Amino acid sequence: MAGAFVADSLPDARAQIAGLIFAVLLIDDAGRIAEVNHAAESLLGTSASRIVGASLAERIGPLDKRVEARLRETDEALVARDLVISTGNTEARVNMTVSPLGSFPGWRVVTLSEIGYEDPAHKQGGDAMLGAPAVLAHEIKNPLAAIRGAGQLIARKLPDADKKLARMITDEVDRIARLIDRMQQLGSTRTGPVEPCNPHEAIRAAIATLRAAEGERGAVEIREEFDPSLPPVLANRDALEQVLINLVSNARDAALGGEGPAEITVQTRFVSGLAFSAVRHGRAVPLPIEITVTDNGPGISPELRDHVFEPFVSSKVSGQGLGLSLVRKLVRDMNGNISHDRDQRSGLTHFRLHLPQARREG
Repeated sequence: MAGAFVADSLPDARAQIAGLIFAVLLIDDAGRIAEVNHAAESLLGTSASRIVGASLAERIGPLDKRVEARLRETDEALVARDLVISTGNTEARVNMTVSPLGSFPGWRVVTLSEIGYEDPAHKQGGDAMLGAPAVLAHEIKNPLAAIRGAGQLIARKLPDADKKLARMITDEVDRIARLIDRMQQLGSTRTGPVEPCNPHEAIRAAIATLRAAEGERGAVEIREEFDPSLPPVLANRDALEQVLINLVSNARDAALGGEGPAEITVQTRFVSGLAFSAVRHGRAVPLPIEITVTDNGPGISPELRDHVFEPFVSSKVSGQGLGLSLVRKLVRDMNGNISHDRDQRSGLTHFRLHLPQARREG
């Protein structure tokens, strides 16, 4: 018979929920989170083991008072649009649904679907605010071209031992020019080209760039804890290097602002169980490649911790507050995820970058 299928071949409910591109949380009759899917881990910026067992309000609150009141009615359905929730490291605007499970009194299924900044209702906020620097892009390119030309002329007159520095000037100018091209597209929803690349090469290139620019600020020891078996990541090399330059530069500034000797560690490892809800691709993307930049500085002030990835938020006196906002945009363009946490006991701040693995050839 046309259209016939075997029921046993259908994906089970757990597989279907795991594949959803919006967050799903199962709430038990005591108001605790009993289970979450990969998209919920991504939205809340942490693993299921840290989410399960907590109350919903504890993980995403404080919420609108009206929503909190409705959530206390365990047998009522709820639809809340354009709701601001806390996702641990920042805030997100979501649409929420709450569905009681009739066969299990008190149990509910909660869905959270993030409202992207491409939504016309939010053009004035979030990543769209990064469009302002793009207006200056064409003004920046002209002096960059002059710097590049000067670097090439200098290279011809330098001894071979010093030509490497001149090449770094031209290479960095080319990279910055490419990034300016990307800045002009920050307000769009297009994703830059990605390809397999070695994350360790990108990290070392970023550190080399910072070393060349340190000058009077003095060198800070950067310890590498790399997993040599780490597979290539699927990323845009220029964007990944820029992300790492920002993260390591911020870590250096933070470490130098501490009381003891400045310490920075860049660690790579392979993890599993993390996924990012890549809505424009219609599927969840596993993010097993983790790059962590750690510093022993005083940490981010409590009033800024939940807003560090927002535009124009900075703890630096002369900071413009665009660095981490740009980092988040570049990471999202690569279907990755960026988060941070503070370990008060050890006095360390961690910025964690999670990226997809490149497919193996053959």
